[in-house]
Amino acid sequence: MVFGLGRKTQTVEGSEVSPQPSQDFEKTDHGVDKSTGIDESVRRLSETEANKELKFLKKLHRWDPNMSNDVANGMNRAMDEHDATAELELINLIENDSPYPEVRAAVRNYDEDMPANTIRAWVIGMLMVTLGSAMNLLFSLRSPSIVITAFVAQLVAYPFGYLWDLVMPKFLCPGKFNMKEHCLITVMANVAYSGTSGPAYSTDTIVAMKGFYGYDFGWGFQLLLTLSTQMLGYGFAGMLRKFLVWPASMIWPTTLVNTTLFYALHDHSATDPSKTNGWRIGRYWYFLIVFGASFVWYFFPGWIFQALSYFAFATWAAPNNVVVNQLFGYTTGLGLIPITFDWTQITGFTLSPLMFPWFAIANTLIGVVLFFMITSIGLHYSNWSYATYIVMSDSNSYDNTGNGTHYNVSRILTPEFELDLEAYQQYSPLFLSTTFALTYGLSFATILALVTHTILFHGQEIWVRARLALGEEPDVHTKMMRKYPEAPWWWFGIAFLVMLAMSLATALAWDTHLTWWALIVSLIIAGVFTVPIGMIQAITNVQLGLNVITEFIIGYMQPGRPLAMMLFKTYGYISMAQALAFASDLKMGHYMKVPPRVLFSGQMVATVWSSIVQIAVLNWAFGSIEDICTGDQINHYSCPGGRVFFNASVIWGLIGPARIFGPGQLYNGLMYFFIAGALGPPLFYLLARMFPKSSFRYVNVPLIFGGSGMIPPATTINYTTWGIVGYVFNKVIKNKYRGWWSHYNYITSAGLDCGLAISTILIFLALQLTQQNPPDWWGNNVMATTLDFTGMAIQNIPDEGTTFGPTVF
Repeated sequence: MVFGLGRKTQTVEGSEVSPQPSQDFEKTDHGVDKSTGIDESVRRLSETEANKELKFLKKLHRWDPNMSNDVANGMNRAMDEHDATAELELINLIENDSPYPEVRAAVRNYDEDMPANTIRAWVIGMLMVTLGSAMNLLFSLRSPSIVITAFVAQLVAYPFGYLWDLVMPKFLCPGKFNMKEHCLITVMANVAYSGTSGPAYSTDTIVAMKGFYGYDFGWGFQLLLTLSTQMLGYGFAGMLRKFLVWPASMIWPTTLVNTTLFYALHDHSATDPSKTNGWRIGRYWYFLIVFGASFVWYFFPGWIFQALSYFAFATWAAPNNVVVNQLFGYTTGLGLIPITFDWTQITGFTLSPLMFPWFAIANTLIGVVLFFMITSIGLHYSNWSYATYIVMSDSNSYDNTGNGTHYNVSRILTPEFELDLEAYQQYSPLFLSTTFALTYGLSFATILALVTHTILFHGQEIWVRARLALGEEPDVHTKMMRKYPEAPWWWFGIAFLVMLAMSLATALAWDTHLTWWALIVSLIIAGVFTVPIGMIQAITNVQLGLNVITEFIIGYMQPGRPLAMMLFKTYGYISMAQALAFASDLKMGHYMKVPPRVLFSGQMVATVWSSIVQIAVLNWAFGSIEDICTGDQINHYSCPGGRVFFNASVIWGLIGPARIFGPGQLYNGLMYFFIAGALGPPLFYLLARMFPKSSFRYVNVPLIFGGSGMIPPATTINYTTWGIVGYVFNKVIKNKYRGWWSHYNYITSAGLDCGLAISTILIFLALQLTQQNPPDWWGNNVMATTLDFTGMAIQNIPDEGTTFGPTVF
């Protein structure tokens, strides 16, 4: 499609974009002038009104990296030349369909009247919530663990909906199972499964307390902790909808895969090859083919030929060469040759690259190359902070005895689980791998970069939107949602106040060592960063975490209190993360036109019920599984998540950041990253203003610093292969074959993800739980003999009985 800019015609991002609405758009309540393709309400604008409206839209989207350069340049040209026709066409494009090709490809710009609040949706939704919550919690206690995601629930709910139509009486079938019901079910599953994380984050805290500290505060504490941490974010999300949900620029790319899958499953219409670069296959059958291929293929890298996943062939050739294993290993090395045949490796830490805009991928890759390839190599081989005595990349902590010995936290604990300072000084300082230490520095930089970036690039937008009412938001989907009664902000406000009271009761009614004012500080941190981090995620699909900075702050505020650290981190980090998960689901409902009050009810009920289910299953497991949370548990219920949480609480709650990052300590130099984070965004803001048509406007400093925050345990192989696939689909194919990309890109992502998820679950249930072993052959054994895989790619190993590092600490 081509839209005319007055007398000029332009192509937007390699595709033709026209002011002519699709036939689907004519189903809206808005009238369209057949001769111009311009909405009647836009056509009636005077030249002065059109110019004013376009200036307003330009102000909102000035620094929008997802906005096409052609559209942005068209705005400037139309206003400079006082071209009224071009102004009207641009306003029509932006206000009556999404200005973003990603959204136009995945979301229809019209609403259909179909029920969402049905008994069918509620029964299937609660079934998905109950089964998924119980299984995720139980699986999380086992090593290896597995996560059932909302994509699985979305896929499984579809045949359940049609089975309901076949077997239930007519009065329980309000028409054919439809997309809005399906969306409600998926949203309920999503809040119950914590997105892609599995069980509620608070359950790791409870497992650490019960399984490792020996504290059991009972069901009351567990329910209050889980409910409050899961639902505090809902209050944040609801009260911040005008910044994170209603604006068109808040795309939330992950939801576009969900919406595309809804349409593919429920609409089996034929494909017009003239719009898809010659492809004729419908989305439904295309999804089934990709799903089936992904399902079958994962049996090879996941079970039959696991070397396809860890394709570090350089280490196979030199399994005992330390440097080769450090540079090219996929487990504790840097993985500098990005080859893998496993979709899990590509998406396991970062999600599918097909749902990320190219500029976000590019910014993340800049950070990976700059910090985890160049900087980490320089630091490691210069023996910075005794780095050569430790593996180059993993998320464990080590002591000074070398030989890959993990830090033994039991040696510095008193019987009351407090720091034994004398024992600590006689034992060892804490050592981190090079990439792990660097990740802490980058986390420090990310926090201040978020603040300055948001003020400079989004400050004006936030101020403008703060004064807008819902009906004034220039977005076609927001306009269409006016027909449904909005969930008022005070509903969310009351939910927040109730959860705040429950949080205070959780912290103060039991001996958690967390003071009331520290709890308030944690919630202030979560609230303050919800909008900045939420805007970054909604635009780029990357969530920057608060887990490191919350550990850092509580370690200084209340040192020597590991239980307080766990709760502070949970409230400070998860309240924000849950807010963004809820906001993403609200956007999904917004795109699918699910009535907001129905969505509110579904999210609230699902969250409460899933919390109860998870606590019930957790207590059943601790009462029924013998030797649970021990390393030699016969069925591998060793509680890996709770163990990591316990170790982190000891390290950061007992040893504390002052003994790690303070003056004179091993990692004090990382504190300079705070300065780098504060100065980075102003530098690129000035460059973007000086060179407005350059690529500087796409530079996102928080993303450069924090986009690769999963390293470690991820390695660069996970990000570089992710980036390569993202470049192929969202840069090359998107620009060269826009029709194919618009029709098939997101459904390709859904098929690959769903096939992998179902295959993984089947392997776990049928093979791993039944104690079966993968085939014993070269393709499964070749990587197991490398120094990288065994965690022994270490340059310097002290002699037996000696130590390395400082003697005074």
